[in-house]
Amino acid sequence: MRKGRTGSADDLLRRLGRGEIALTHEAFHTLQPWRAAAHLRELLMACGVLPAVDKQICSFERWLAGHLADIADPDHAHLVRRFATWEVLPRLRTRAAKKPITPAGRRHAGDQVKHATAFLQWLSGHDLALPACRQADIDAWHVEHNEHGRNTIRAFLLWCMASKLTRHFRLPAAVIRQAAPITRYQRMDLLRRLLTDHDPPLRTRVAAAIVLLYAQPLSRVVRLTVDDVTHDGDQVLLRLGEPPSPVPGPVADLLLSWIETRDNMNTATNRDSRWLFPGRRAGQPMHPDSLAALVNDLGIPTVAGRASAIRQHDS
Repeated sequence: MRKGRTGSADDLLRRLGRGEIALTHEAFHTLQPWRAAAHLRELLMACGVLPAVDKQICSFERWLAGHLADIADPDHAHLVRRFATWEVLPRLRTRAAKKPITPAGRRHAGDQVKHATAFLQWLSGHDLALPACRQADIDAWHVEHNEHGRNTIRAFLLWCMASKLTRHFRLPAAVIRQAAPITRYQRMDLLRRLLTDHDPPLRTRVAAAIVLLYAQPLSRVVRLTVDDVTHDGDQVLLRLGEPPSPVPGPVADLLLSWIETRDNMNTATNRDSRWLFPGRRAGQPMHPDSLAALVNDLGIPTVAGRASAIRQHDS
């Protein structure tokens, strides 16, 4: 058998077989190169050798190990580890028990940890320790940072207050902004383009049609399987909930054509994949960010398109 290059997935597999790497998720958090380690871990989970853990939680825990190692102040590292272990990770696991974590959810968790770290460094730069932090210091930090930073630091400050690490603070209310929806006419014109323009990839046209028709986020679209597409006589149905939603004839033709010609099905790991949009990794669907980029390249704003569909379904 051809010997794999050092650091490749098959090289890591040999090291695993020799007992050089423990067969635990914790051991995989620090393995390098991380892409090969992530690929091998997904293969092992798909085969049932490692317990199944949400992919985004695996990604977060791997990132967290490196982030903590880079924090110079040991007291800061200890506090950030506590916050991540007892606040951020339990919330992620609770959400994962209900539905898969989205990449956006994973990024938000990472941002919470990064802003907690930055806040502690900001305090040190002002010769302050966390227990001595006052309302005026909290107000000053909020003035110096943008809306995203102000929203993201809330989880850490609320956790500090609940854990009695600080006094009680008054925090600004979180600001939630939503994209303005496109008009009904723009939405229908985009749907017509998807049905009549045969140049864009079929995968992208089908995903965009689901967003525009059913107001589904791409994080939900990539979790659909071919088993979610059913028939009731001549009517094609798409199971987005109960009962399944009818698919208009032209879009149904597009959807069925895609199922017959799905990409990423010619590898050993995906040959029997049931995902509607198979990814390149074992047992994984396509990454929502990758699909979003393809849909946006068609000139279809995924967030605004979904907002438009939601508004027009409700009207």
